[in-house]
Amino acid sequence: MTATIALVDDDKNILTSVSIALQSEGFTTRIYSDGETALKALIENPPDLAVLDIKMPQMDGMELLRRLREKSAIPVIFLTSKDDELDEALGLAMGADDYISKPFSQRLLIARIRAILRRSELSSRTAEEDGENEAMPERIVRGRLEMDPARHRVTWAGENVTLTVTEFMILESLAQRPGIVKSRDQLMDAAYTDDVYVDDRTIDSHIKRLRRKFRQVDGAFDAIETLYGVGYRFAEE
Repeated sequence: MTATIALVDDDKNILTSVSIALQSEGFTTRIYSDGETALKALIENPPDLAVLDIKMPQMDGMELLRRLREKSAIPVIFLTSKDDELDEALGLAMGADDYISKPFSQRLLIARIRAILRRSELSSRTAEEDGENEAMPERIVRGRLEMDPARHRVTWAGENVTLTVTEFMILESLAQRPGIVKSRDQLMDAAYTDDVYVDDRTIDSHIKRLRRKFRQVDGAFDAIETLYGVGYRFAEE
């Protein structure tokens, strides 16, 4: 089935050029030039992934994502014309799956879209959808943590924790081998494919967001440990 990508940007040239590029790769696109119109459409008729500009009048991308996350966990990639670390950290903390600064390579954007969609598809499969003959990913149980990769579900001490696809893949990589330190490069490999480059700050931002989400259900959560200069590990209980 063809994936549908929603593009939200007040720059009509970007909307047109990116839409054409995506359609040439087999995607279906929907375009929106303002956040208010996009919000209603994204909630009522969710696409497979949304690409949001941050700097827009009336409702900017940050506010659009904040309100969208109240209703939906669809994957989101941020576009911004401002190479600002604060914007990146805030966008990722609010639930974006990735972040690309303008000017950007359309090839890079398409590669990241494909990578996120592929992870989303793998994470959302159910046994019924895959058929009886195909092995399903095993559930991961590590103390109070339970992860169901087939259904993209995570609980901590029985409480649901809603994660984006990228967050899920990073946590899964850590939880598969508790006590083993994973470098940022290893976590990049787990969460990003197709030789898509992300810098260390992106992984660090995802880790901070993971901790924040778990601490919303358990204020004493400390299972993701930082080994400064080395990487991260999931602590055995």
